[in-house]
Amino acid sequence: MNKDILKGKKHIHFIGIGGSGMYPLAQILHSQGYYLTGSDNNETETLEAVRKMGIPVFMGQKAENIEGADLIVHTAAIMADNPELIASKASGVPVLERSELLGIVTSWYDNAICVSGTPGNTTTTSMITQILYTAGVDLSAFIGGKLPCIGGSGRAGKSDIMVCESCEFVDTFLKLYPDIAVILNIDEDHLDYFKNLENIIKSFHKFAENATKALIINGDDANTLKAVEGISGKEIITFGLEAKNDYYAKDITRISGMETEYTLMHKNESLGKIRLHVAGMHNVLNSLAAAASAFYVNVPFDSIQKGLSDFRGAGRRFELIGKEKGITIVDDYAHHPTELSVTLNAAMGMGYKRVWAVFQPFTFSRTAILLDDFVKALSIPDIAVLTDIMGSREKNTYNIFTRNLAEKIDGCVYFPQDEKAEYTDERKYENFRQVCDYVCENAKDGDLVITLGCGDVYKVAKMIYKKLKGKEQYA
Repeated sequence: MNKDILKGKKHIHFIGIGGSGMYPLAQILHSQGYYLTGSDNNETETLEAVRKMGIPVFMGQKAENIEGADLIVHTAAIMADNPELIASKASGVPVLERSELLGIVTSWYDNAICVSGTPGNTTTTSMITQILYTAGVDLSAFIGGKLPCIGGSGRAGKSDIMVCESCEFVDTFLKLYPDIAVILNIDEDHLDYFKNLENIIKSFHKFAENATKALIINGDDANTLKAVEGISGKEIITFGLEAKNDYYAKDITRISGMETEYTLMHKNESLGKIRLHVAGMHNVLNSLAAAASAFYVNVPFDSIQKGLSDFRGAGRRFELIGKEKGITIVDDYAHHPTELSVTLNAAMGMGYKRVWAVFQPFTFSRTAILLDDFVKALSIPDIAVLTDIMGSREKNTYNIFTRNLAEKIDGCVYFPQDEKAEYTDERKYENFRQVCDYVCENAKDGDLVITLGCGDVYKVAKMIYKKLKGKEQYA
């Protein structure tokens, strides 16, 4: 990708400007003085924020929307038959996919902190952003979830620091220009693309090689250590739970359901107490990675301590939807077996009478390839409830259905569908309504209900909360 492609450009048009991954880029480019326009199909809070920046937005995607643009950006979700994309490619104007533009933007910063890993990259990116923002650093940020302290998924700052969530799917993170590359862990995911773990490790090795200054890595994770083998010419900083690491946690204590405290250690020296208000051992590790990253860009310990204490999670990361009739409803983005296991084990240790996992499987390939791993993860909670599989970008060439998963999990609840019928919005809504009704009729005081998945299962959490409050309007 030509890093200089934006030189001389004045008018940039965004197809799908309301997407969470487009908004931070719009913020940054707008702050750099580019004239932006955009289009989208649905009104959202993000689109409202775009308009408040003074950016004109067209509703509906039509060929004429691109008029006057000398660079066009689109999300990966825009289909090839989209009339606006077709017109863009026929116009002779340069057209970039969002991840290509993000890569170019990261090259503008002298300290681009790029956070990768499965799971934890959104939470850790958010933690680093919270620490730096709380410390008064005028950073730029690109996050895969909403962070309350910055009012969304991104921020345009004037310093030389950018914090960027870095996704490995289809090697997207190899388009970035990291100065500091953070690797939280490496696990089997996106096997429809990578095929096997070895190929995933090779991609992370390339990502690590691309860092110009430092690697901040999980020293307890064998796959991560394998990925960085043979890499030299940059500082390697480790974090983990074991004392062999540069940064590690000592005297970890769970204070309450959502609170954990530990002593932050650096090379056997105690730096002080850290208190987290997000649950689970995985968040201890995430906070260690965040602290190491903040130290690297010269943030003092007291600011790190305060930033981590102020952090209450990113959107869709164990996000509290509400509590009604003694039932706590939360939502989480976990969609891979490892993420599910981490989140559900944390939930089971929080002292609730029963934990309900309402899971929306995402993509047929992942469900089929990792079926047994999903069975193990979804056997952790007291009750598992499954929705239909959300196929997203795929066709069901795997002949996999929710029942194939549900039948392997003791006591699992699901609602059989006509497997030959088309998966429409109406069918999905009916399935969501069935799940909502079942949970509301059977959950009891003292239970935790957690919706899980990277699709739109969060809607079920909101439906359950509204119904428990006595509001029969599901939508």
